[in-house]
Amino acid sequence: MSPPPRPLPTGLLDRGATRVPRALAAVWIAFCLLMICSSLQDALRNPRIRWWEPVVWEGSSALVGTVWMFLAIRARPRYAAYLDRPAAWFGRYLRWLPLTAVTFIVSVYAIRHGVYALMGRTYEHPGWPFLFAYESVRLSLFVGLWLGVLFGFDSYRQWQDQRHRLLQTQKALTDARLAQLQGQLRPHFLFNALNTISALMHTDVPRADHLVATLGDLLRVSLRTLGNEMTPLAEELRVLELYADIMRERFRHRVTLDWDIDRTLLDKPVPSLLLQPLLENAFKHGVERTVIPVHIQVTLKRTGRMLGLEVSNSGGLPETANRDGVGLRNCRDRLAILYGDDASLAIGQEGDVVVARIALPLVEATS
Repeated sequence: MSPPPRPLPTGLLDRGATRVPRALAAVWIAFCLLMICSSLQDALRNPRIRWWEPVVWEGSSALVGTVWMFLAIRARPRYAAYLDRPAAWFGRYLRWLPLTAVTFIVSVYAIRHGVYALMGRTYEHPGWPFLFAYESVRLSLFVGLWLGVLFGFDSYRQWQDQRHRLLQTQKALTDARLAQLQGQLRPHFLFNALNTISALMHTDVPRADHLVATLGDLLRVSLRTLGNEMTPLAEELRVLELYADIMRERFRHRVTLDWDIDRTLLDKPVPSLLLQPLLENAFKHGVERTVIPVHIQVTLKRTGRMLGLEVSNSGGLPETANRDGVGLRNCRDRLAILYGDDASLAIGQEGDVVVARIALPLVEATS
């Protein structure tokens, strides 16, 4: 006993499997016309054959064949579950071959006899035993050919459906992964800001109060990007400026910060909270670990078709900084998911300056 078929691919039913594919219909019509024209051309060389006779011969075969082709297409949903087992798929169709052969031959020759009778002539052909044997062999060849064509169409369509479902699944997993990364980044970002405020609560209450208000503004702006993986560069810079205000209050007189921004890029979409971990890293490794004044610079520029985002700070690169923290690891993962190999994040020492540099493809803003 053969194993039961696997569940029917939903795509073949959901998108009208019983309808005749346009490409298959076009190939079938072209084939029928070719057979009629070929027979007509041969008949024109024989003066004893009238021009309409080959049209009746091949036309009757095409007409009855079309009926059986339509029935075969109607059976596609029933047999689609066997497409991954070609022998079983062909076997389900070929078991109807004896019935197909008898009905085909009887119908075709009935049509021919009827047309000839209307024309006042008699249709002559070999004896029925020879005729059934000859037409059965001929029909078997054509059935095998067209079942192969039908199998090719259905297999390709099933592959497309499976590929479509796979892409949808991959997109859903990617969206879930991005949401997880954002969920990790936002609490980490908030805790660092709160720690900064906490450090001032017992030493400078007015400054701490100012920082709380600034943090409220920062969270308000940040929440606008909640659920949106991409945000305009102008919005990303606003988050960065508010975060920088909080950190500069904490490290007053120990840090200066400059902005070198190409204003023509402000409407370009970038991943939300992409730059904040880079700036946080500059404060953590460049400012917090020393009492020497540190200069930080944020640079955004266009380089060909790439958008360059840089955060640099004076001072050396600590050995522990070579290991990515939550923020930087988050950035790398998000860039890999969104851009693949087209984007990069690199941190290195250039003279006495530490540079964190992101390069990603420029994407036009959508309305």
